[in-house]
Amino acid sequence: MGNSKHLGLYMLAPAFLFVIVFFLTPVLLTGVFGFTNMSTATGITGGSYMVSQSSMQALKDRHDLSEIAKKLSQVIYTIDEEGLNAAAQEGVDAGTLAELKAGFLGQSFQKRRAVERAIKSLDNRPSSTRAIKKLSALFERSVLNIRYDTEVDLFAAIDKFGLPLSVAEKTAMSDVTYTGWVFTTDNFKRMISLPDTMTTLINTLFYVFVTLIVFNTGFALVLAISTHYMDAASAGFFRSVWLLPRITPPVLYVLMWKWLAWDTGFLSTVLGPLGFEPRNWMLDTPANAWTFIILINGMVGASMGMLIFSSAIKAIPSSLFYASEVDGANRMQQVRHIILPQLRFPILFITSYQTLSLLTSFEYILLATEGGPGGATEVWALTTYLKALSNYAGALEYGYGAALALVLVVVGVFLSILYLKLFDFKTLTAPPKIE
Repeated sequence: MGNSKHLGLYMLAPAFLFVIVFFLTPVLLTGVFGFTNMSTATGITGGSYMVSQSSMQALKDRHDLSEIAKKLSQVIYTIDEEGLNAAAQEGVDAGTLAELKAGFLGQSFQKRRAVERAIKSLDNRPSSTRAIKKLSALFERSVLNIRYDTEVDLFAAIDKFGLPLSVAEKTAMSDVTYTGWVFTTDNFKRMISLPDTMTTLINTLFYVFVTLIVFNTGFALVLAISTHYMDAASAGFFRSVWLLPRITPPVLYVLMWKWLAWDTGFLSTVLGPLGFEPRNWMLDTPANAWTFIILINGMVGASMGMLIFSSAIKAIPSSLFYASEVDGANRMQQVRHIILPQLRFPILFITSYQTLSLLTSFEYILLATEGGPGGATEVWALTTYLKALSNYAGALEYGYGAALALVLVVVGVFLSILYLKLFDFKTLTAPPKIE
């Protein structure tokens, strides 16, 4: 046990490894990917080079190389060694090939008919039109819609195509034909320029702070304090009831709320005889949608705060309550002068934890409203998920989704520091002056 002073570090090593692998690494990768244009179009590994109609349009628009773009978009026919060798392997007459090589080697034709006329002019030309067409097809050359692994392969193909490029033109071609991801700040420029970004931000702030204040902290405190003044059996029963939303599977839990709000559900059935038309109460208006979203999330969030606050209240010495009763304090005065001051640290913890949880949570919103009606309940985390992992068109934007997630990380760190300052964390954790 000579190294027993390091035993604690050895035992904590798995925990450190867990934090690095499952927390720090994803955060760092999110930061890196947020500055890329990574998507299903680019892939997540390496990219290739491909001359396509869209890349040729980009060559015209971004680099003003219309003539090169026009030529590369065409199919030409070139009499070259590659085509002659292929024809020989196909069994074309050697005399035909020798005459074709002597008269037309290195020549290019813009149309298939032109190369067919050249073949027909040979003394040893093929005997049938079908054979002439088959031979002419072997000299067809195009770089359009062919993937090249490297720039070298791309420019070699363009050279064979008969279009030598300057250094500046090669740089432009490389820029527009590369299909892989590159580092860029366009994600953040796009984020700032889109009008939907501000709407999503406002939705997120509203959702987080209303749910946090009304339920996750406020109602949780009410539950904890209320059950504190009950007898042990009743308090245990009510706390167990409020834990049910948290332990219920999210899909089943949200389905129960949907049944409550459907046009054929509980609310419409009960309110129908009172003159209310059946409707989907969850999705008919943004106000109703937000009411249900906050209730659905709040009922789950309140249970955790209730447990933390209840445990903290139980840790307060009973002598303080007895002494306050002797002094004539009522319940409200006990709450104000004994319970709440002792709960500063638990309130800080719940406020910080639940803020971060609400910022990153979207599953209940996705299951309940999918961000509707009309995007009225779409929050930042849901937008991140939809852009990066659930685009129905199949164009998943990993880079843009990572940029959105990175914003959440920055906001979460900022709010955590702000809470530590507001609650005076150093004072809360300072050792007592009197033991």
